Amino acid sequence: MNHQINPRYNKFSRRLREIFGCRVQKLPLDAGFSCPNRDGSVSYGGCIYCSSKGAASPMLDNTDNLRAQYEKSRRILKRKYGNCKFMLYFQAYTNTYAPAAKLRKLYDSALVWDKQDIVGLSVATRCDCAADDVLDLLADYAQKYYFWLELGLQSARDHTLKLINRGHTLAQYKDAVTRAKSRNLKICVHIIIGLPGEGREDIIAMADLLNSQSIDAVKIHGLYIIRDTPLAKMYYRNDYIPLTFNQYVDLTCDFLERLSPDIIIQRLSSDPGTDELLAPLWMSNKFEVLSAIESRLEARNTRQGISILSTS
Repeated sequence: MNHQINPRYNKFSRRLREIFGCRVQKLPLDAGFSCPNRDGSVSYGGCIYCSSKGAASPMLDNTDNLRAQYEKSRRILKRKYGNCKFMLYFQAYTNTYAPAAKLRKLYDSALVWDKQDIVGLSVATRCDCAADDVLDLLADYAQKYYFWLELGLQSARDHTLKLINRGHTLAQYKDAVTRAKSRNLKICVHIIIGLPGEGREDIIAMADLLNSQSIDAVKIHGLYIIRDTPLAKMYYRNDYIPLTFNQYVDLTCDFLERLSPDIIIQRLSSDPGTDELLAPLWMSNKFEVLSAIESRLEARNTRQGISILSTS
């Protein structure tokens, strides 16, 4: 079957092309923020799987200023994809962890760099850094630009959130979503498949939660182990065993089958830097993982949301 004509899940790339008429790439930026579970406001050390770079893209060099980051990434993406447009993606750490006035100056300064190629803005943050005045600010941008608010949840289980040192609860996440939705913000939720102690039931519960909240998009990450992290210590002690390639593919397909077909899939797999990756090594081949997920959906003769549609 031609996946481009009849995709088995709701692809973000296809949605962007429908809106803008061309390829649009998210261009990651590191604005030098921290996180409340790193600096002691909530906890120290960050999430157990995060390196010192946080969730930053491997292409980022946080020693560069923001404009230099943009120009460097722009050149890389133009060479790779040709004539494409960009969404500025404030990705690394917690990108609303500052007063609203400071955030406005930051976002405004970036959005004027390249009015021809910059078509949107995406801001990644935590649910406990989404105060009402910050959400009001983001809603203002959503009136002027193609805008996404990205919220890291990772797990729908409070005991898992505590284990991975997220520093927030499921209730805090739900409250942030309610307040963001009341401002008509498009929300992309980040989740992780393969967290310690979690299996298929937890993944299905996550899909049910996102469906109940009418979330607009989801990013699915596979848990991988970075050197010199608390998770690496658990791995060395045999307290954590990462998923196999096939386990990840199967669980991702299980999740997609349960997820509403209206929810956009912005990501299906992680993309770790190979210089830091400890395990599982198969995670470094992103395109092989994506191909396997599509092939598994085809072999099952299934698609996103089928388990909901078949019972409705």
